Amino acid sequence: MERACSTRFAPMADGGFLRVRGECNLQGKRWEGEFVLSTESLAEHVVEVLGVRFHRTTSAEAIELMLHWIAEKSRRMVITAGPEFVMKSQEVPEVLKISRAADLVTADGIGVVWAAARMGRPVPERVTGVELVLELLKEAIRRNQTLRVYLLGSSLPSLEACLAVLRRDFPMHQFAGRDGYFPTTEMPHVMEAIADFAPDVWLVGMGQPRQEQVIYQWLSQLPPCVALGVGGSFDVWGGTVPRAPQIFRKLNVEWLYRLLREPSRIRRQTALPRFAWRVVRQNQSYAPHKR
Repeated sequence: MERACSTRFAPMADGGFLRVRGECNLQGKRWEGEFVLSTESLAEHVVEVLGVRFHRTTSAEAIELMLHWIAEKSRRMVITAGPEFVMKSQEVPEVLKISRAADLVTADGIGVVWAAARMGRPVPERVTGVELVLELLKEAIRRNQTLRVYLLGSSLPSLEACLAVLRRDFPMHQFAGRDGYFPTTEMPHVMEAIADFAPDVWLVGMGQPRQEQVIYQWLSQLPPCVALGVGGSFDVWGGTVPRAPQIFRKLNVEWLYRLLREPSRIRRQTALPRFAWRVVRQNQSYAPHKR
């Protein structure tokens, strides 16, 4: 039996169903219009935190999914989001819209892990961008799968240091990049360069939510690839900025280490208590869902 479907618009939840516009070939006949599917099974794999839907996935599962998308040559957007991103989505409707359009949203932040557990729908673990990408590159090598990776963002010295480290540590893969300091009028030319490179993975390190906005706007104009916003990961991978020591990571207080190193981050860190307060208030407004 021939079954081939393609959606042309992002799916939207509608009560207990998933409403999708698109076209299908079923039993040799072409159907076009609106299709309604049950979302009961889909809902089991997500948890909504202040409007942002997080996938309840492990790092290994996320990597498996990303490698599948790369193999099938599809355009996909991945967001690794923490409390700051969630709070930004509360303030800027476009950010919430982008998060709903993403193919995968992982819990990058202990605050999100806490919030999901409080709601009775815990995520299995934190899935951070800085670790997810490196594990993706390693797993691809184990499978003898060469990846083309394009890096966009950071300063030129930091980007060059990062590219040097990645090329040294992952010689099987191919890397190229462009720093993030250019006028917006140059963006079409930057996208042309990325398209010419034809990446399998497009990494954007411009900070949230700008990097997600860039991916959302331009991904459709690139050859099929998996796009992922990685914040300041280029600086960490290249050694320009040290990552928090293991003890801070084990205690899930990397934010504290960054604050101690950069006291100027204090204004950004106010998002954490505001996030916690809103989660508590949300929980008080209705009984938490149980698995």
